[in-house]
Amino acid sequence: MDKLLRLFAAYTGHDAQTVDSIKSSGSHRHYYRLSADGSSLIGVVGTDTDEDKAFIVESRLFRASGINVPEVLAVSEDGLAYLQEDLGDDLLFDRVAPGRNSGHYSQEECELLCKAMAGLPKIQYEGVRGLDLNICYPDREFNGRMVDFDLSYFKYCYLKVSSVEFNELRLQDDFDRLKADLLREKSETFMYRDFQARNVMIKDGEMWYIDFQGGRKGPIYYDVASFVWQAKSRFPQELKDRMIDAYLAALKPYNDICRGEFMRRLRIFVLFRTLQVLGAYGFRGRIEKRPHFLSSIPYALENVRELVAEPFEEYPYLTEVLRKISGTEDKVRLHSDTLRVDVMSFSYRKGLPHDASGNGGGYIFDCRGMHNPGRYEEYKSLTGMDREVIRFLESRGEVSAFLENIYGIVDPHVERYIQRGFDHLQICFGCTGGQHRSVYCAEAMARHLHEKYDIKVVLTHREREIEKEF
Repeated sequence: MDKLLRLFAAYTGHDAQTVDSIKSSGSHRHYYRLSADGSSLIGVVGTDTDEDKAFIVESRLFRASGINVPEVLAVSEDGLAYLQEDLGDDLLFDRVAPGRNSGHYSQEECELLCKAMAGLPKIQYEGVRGLDLNICYPDREFNGRMVDFDLSYFKYCYLKVSSVEFNELRLQDDFDRLKADLLREKSETFMYRDFQARNVMIKDGEMWYIDFQGGRKGPIYYDVASFVWQAKSRFPQELKDRMIDAYLAALKPYNDICRGEFMRRLRIFVLFRTLQVLGAYGFRGRIEKRPHFLSSIPYALENVRELVAEPFEEYPYLTEVLRKISGTEDKVRLHSDTLRVDVMSFSYRKGLPHDASGNGGGYIFDCRGMHNPGRYEEYKSLTGMDREVIRFLESRGEVSAFLENIYGIVDPHVERYIQRGFDHLQICFGCTGGQHRSVYCAEAMARHLHEKYDIKVVLTHREREIEKEF
């Protein structure tokens, strides 16, 4: 942090007056918003010089090509800290949260998603021009080793820890054929690698792209598969088609490929990307026991079910295995005809919640340690169900870690109650007014339990006089 503060002072001529931590991505980099005299910059502290160098070099090259990415303004001598342009907090991921949560995307959300896809071809074709592939992290191109790594990820971190029996030799035969098909054509384009709604920001009505440091030379299909088939996004088929059409229209100046040919090739990459995602969810969820990833598995398997509805004739045994896991995974989702979980938000000012079941209540979690949106005039009339408040809470980085810890406490309790045949559990979230933080957390907990377990969940916002049943 001292290194970043010195870099900020040297670049701006002022000491930072405020330093706020920002929720980071999946890497080990740490992000901060540093402010002085009414202006702010984003500071990044990394642990891997090669990863940081990839972002810095690629960002400068992309900017020179007219691609909307944050400008890198200053870099420390050792390359492990740098300052970049502050694009704000408006993530595409947050803007489409209502559609993701409900499964029904508004016209505005659809247009934003299509606009993000329309910006991808420029990155893929112009981003590779003049790029020294030797700086790409961790490898210079999409190749056989990467395919082997991801297929092994699926096999060892998902398949081997599931209850599905499989013939490893027959599966490897199909893996070998899949790898050959994935590498069939030579690519001269930039592969973003982690192209998703979390890595797209909106500023002044335009799409801005971040976290591309894992990119390398590779096929265009991979990024389309990554974005359109995001596991938890639940994009309806009509929206998937719209996004692909928006992408193909923007692709024409670079590569006028017919839609039918594109879709045939894309399908193989959707399969590959889905296997990689299942490997990640298996490792993070089943091995590391992280609830968020466990609850994501059913969404990925829904993609699997759609994929293998039409069998992959080139990979018959892989198709058979995928049909097995997509057909048996529901057994993992614990079921109870009797258990009811009441989730409630409340205000401490108006007293602790009453447990009408007579069991004496369950958990009460205090949300008052988090930054309160209610202290700001623009949020006072809103609640934790409104997009602006959701964005405020999630961008501060506190609520996600808070809830992850709570899931780790509550999930084993719910599972034990199901196993023992109990009929009621109450989980309450309190904050000062029962309007912002507690409402957000109660909403998140209710969705989490509904998605992970086949139980009755009743959500009550006591001070809002709202009740929902899942």
